[in-house]
Amino acid sequence: MIVMFGATGDLAKRKLLPGLFRLAKAGLLPARYRIVGSARSALTDDEFRRHAKDAVAEFGQMEPSGEAWREFADALSFGAAVPTNPQPLLDAVAAAEKAIGGHPRRLFHLAVPPQGFAPTIGILGDTGLASNARVIIEKPFGTDLPSARALNETIHAIFDESQVFRIDHFLGKESVGNILALRFANGLFEPIWNRDHISHVQIDVPETIGIEGRAGFFEKTGTFRDMIVTHLLQVLGFVAMEPPTSLAAKQLRDETTKVFEAMSPLDATHVVRGQYSGYRDEPGVDPGSQTETFIAARVEVDSWRWSGVPFYLRSGKSLGQRRQVITLGLKQPALRMFALGPDTTNATPSNALVIDFDDPGWIAARFLAKEPGATMRLGDATMTFRYADSFCARHALAGYERLILDAMLGDQSLFTRADGIERLWEVSAPLLQAPPPVEPYAPGSWGPDSIRQLISPHHWYLPDSP
Repeated sequence: MIVMFGATGDLAKRKLLPGLFRLAKAGLLPARYRIVGSARSALTDDEFRRHAKDAVAEFGQMEPSGEAWREFADALSFGAAVPTNPQPLLDAVAAAEKAIGGHPRRLFHLAVPPQGFAPTIGILGDTGLASNARVIIEKPFGTDLPSARALNETIHAIFDESQVFRIDHFLGKESVGNILALRFANGLFEPIWNRDHISHVQIDVPETIGIEGRAGFFEKTGTFRDMIVTHLLQVLGFVAMEPPTSLAAKQLRDETTKVFEAMSPLDATHVVRGQYSGYRDEPGVDPGSQTETFIAARVEVDSWRWSGVPFYLRSGKSLGQRRQVITLGLKQPALRMFALGPDTTNATPSNALVIDFDDPGWIAARFLAKEPGATMRLGDATMTFRYADSFCARHALAGYERLILDAMLGDQSLFTRADGIERLWEVSAPLLQAPPPVEPYAPGSWGPDSIRQLISPHHWYLPDSP
């Protein structure tokens, strides 16, 4: 049985309800399942079913129709809950469990604002619902080290760590999982995946949208807390990990946590914070706001494999393209014997491995090749693997779908552990305590001009689709 807190919110509407229907239609939910929606405001079961149908129709990949939809809708019910009156939720859960029969495991999904995590955990503990249960907790998990520790203490008072699933939908992407396959299943790549062959790594997640009317959330959070700690550093952990002894949850999470432990504290002089022009005019934004809508940071991983290799992270709102790209710049061999073509510049790395981890994703190897002609002249060339061209993308699960399924199965491989998230907030502390002032940038650009100095002598690279 799944209990979804925040069932009338935006996340549930865009991702969770459409994702659960797709899992149900694919036969990936248990034969007897029930989904109980919950929120502070009360809905009848029929009102919740209509809400779910509208959500699936607008945001889902499959039409809410036919026998599949009727079976899914019949499994939906609703029970409002507030700390002072959780009884409607208790009644809805009891009815759902009676319909299933036996002693079904409970999966709670906290799709609520961060300030709602602790009160919701309190409801589960006070009412006894936390027994025989697992809990999915959305990001951001804390806003700094003290708040993350306090939240972990609150959770661990009710749930064992083995029951806790801190979700990052980036890690559920097929293309992110393919990073592990690319590295560890191919003798072509793993031998060069180190400081001897890689000069730098760039992880780039720009967005074209602004804050979309979410000033209340964004003013308290900013891009660093919203994207870097929660998403990009998690992806960095996959890129930089040592080979695990297996793909089991403990081994994978041990290796990513070792990467976090090896990170040097963030140096604020190696960070650029930006704010797009017009942000302070958004409704609900402080006219003197220093909240960053853009951030670029240099991260150091002080390990034997990565010592001296900078990792450059960049994300922000109102930028030139929406992309999700990892670029591994390979060190240049001696090229004195070759003449470079006019289109071959340092701004476009000619020796690089590029991983687009937006679904469905692609991987490109960029290299130099001889241009046709009488002289030995080099030009850029690219070999590309496209996920959608090689496999049936129709059967791929979206990030949330994959992670909800993993949580039902009890597989924590792609979920962050308590010590891992606390370590990320620990290395972030110097920046959070003394952030540099925000620098303005024009909407549709790539951020403040000073980001070029941050990455020098390298260059920011964001390829067009190959």
